[in-house]
Amino acid sequence: MVRHLPTLSLATSLALLFAQPVAAETVTIGIGTQDTTTNTVTAGVVIRQLHLLEKYLPTDGKYANIKFELEWQNFTSGPPVTNAMMANKLQIGMMGDYPLIVNGFTFENNPESKSRLIAVAAYSLSGSGNGIVVHKDSPYYDLADLKGKLVSVPFGSAAHGMVLKAMQDRGYASDFFQLVSQSPEVGSTNLQEKKIDAHADFVPFAELLPFRGFARKIFDGVETNLPTFHGVVVRTDFAEKYPEIVVAYVKAIVAANQWLRDNPKLAAEKIQEWTGINKEVVYIFLGPGGNMTTDPTIKPALIEAAATDVTVLQKLGRMKEFDPKKWVDDSYIRKAYADLKLDYDAQLAGTKNYEISGDDGFCKKPIADPRKAGEVWIDDAGILPFANASCTLGAYADFRAKGKKINVAYVFDSIRGIKLFADQAFYAVGDGEVAPFLLKKDAEAYAAKIGGKVLGFEDAVKSAVGGGKT
Repeated sequence: MVRHLPTLSLATSLALLFAQPVAAETVTIGIGTQDTTTNTVTAGVVIRQLHLLEKYLPTDGKYANIKFELEWQNFTSGPPVTNAMMANKLQIGMMGDYPLIVNGFTFENNPESKSRLIAVAAYSLSGSGNGIVVHKDSPYYDLADLKGKLVSVPFGSAAHGMVLKAMQDRGYASDFFQLVSQSPEVGSTNLQEKKIDAHADFVPFAELLPFRGFARKIFDGVETNLPTFHGVVVRTDFAEKYPEIVVAYVKAIVAANQWLRDNPKLAAEKIQEWTGINKEVVYIFLGPGGNMTTDPTIKPALIEAAATDVTVLQKLGRMKEFDPKKWVDDSYIRKAYADLKLDYDAQLAGTKNYEISGDDGFCKKPIADPRKAGEVWIDDAGILPFANASCTLGAYADFRAKGKKINVAYVFDSIRGIKLFADQAFYAVGDGEVAPFLLKKDAEAYAAKIGGKVLGFEDAVKSAVGGGKT
């Protein structure tokens, strides 16, 4: 005998069946960061620590039943990020200009996916950031002094590219230095122990090692006259399947940059907490007038510089044909800006950093020219601005005489416009001027011009006492 289920029972059974939750799909997002590389912090560690990506990840439409799993992986340089992206363990990665180009070139021959540059983390149009340091007791003050000497650099890094470009610019043979590959950690230790003559590195190490008291910078990337930048790349197979996630990531970068600029002192302190890089070093790069500009727009000048980087690598036989213009995909950042009601083209056209401003409480006048100004970081009073180097050094002496705890002071190079630790600068003093310089030879040339002399920091401070309030 056939038994029929009552209609109500059947309906109830069907309702219960369809009411069962569908198992959520998990989308894993592998993100390769360089936490200690200060240029990448607003594209990496800040987003991670403030949970900014979670704020912007899509939750409706096809994402209504998707669970996101973020896998953050930290690296000390760019090439391992590319290796992990090629293995599809990472979908998003960040690194410096030369590693970025190698990333794009490497992916060109990958049948599964390409990579595309979708945003910039931070840049310097003047080329600052990478640098070469020697031991503080070293007799070397110029690149030419290092002929035949043992110089280390992380091979494949942005700093390696800087060294190669500097050598080509000066016509140095490939064996001008004894060039060896060492990571930032190994190179730093070997320099401190005087096992090498010089170490070239990317941000923040050319500032970090002098700040920590055992090194002196003798070459800055500005001398290559070529813009440098760090950027964010994505696998195209992932981006094309989940474009909304990539757009969300760019929105998180925009939010991280705003957080940084809203309170740069707090940001520097938090980044120190998260990365171990001294807050004073973070600030010299990312604070007002810092040596890096945080701006995610993909500026033509940076891509033109990348094309020059390609030629540097080609001359060394390290790369074949690669067109950086075809590697850029600005569709995701344009969508992010549109969603945020921001004008992408206006920001793309601009290159201004945020600058030091306010009133000089020592010389009693406003900050008229931010790139001739200075700052003193007082432990209990914050970071105070001053109108020029003379006022900065005069205020420094005044604070010290009053027993204030001074963390650090900053001035700007009088020719190159880059921010310097005041105690690392050389000063041309004379004719009523106190002009700071990164390079001793620049200070000597300017001192000769004004009939003055070159002083170290402490002597420059003494010269500013009483004469700073002009």
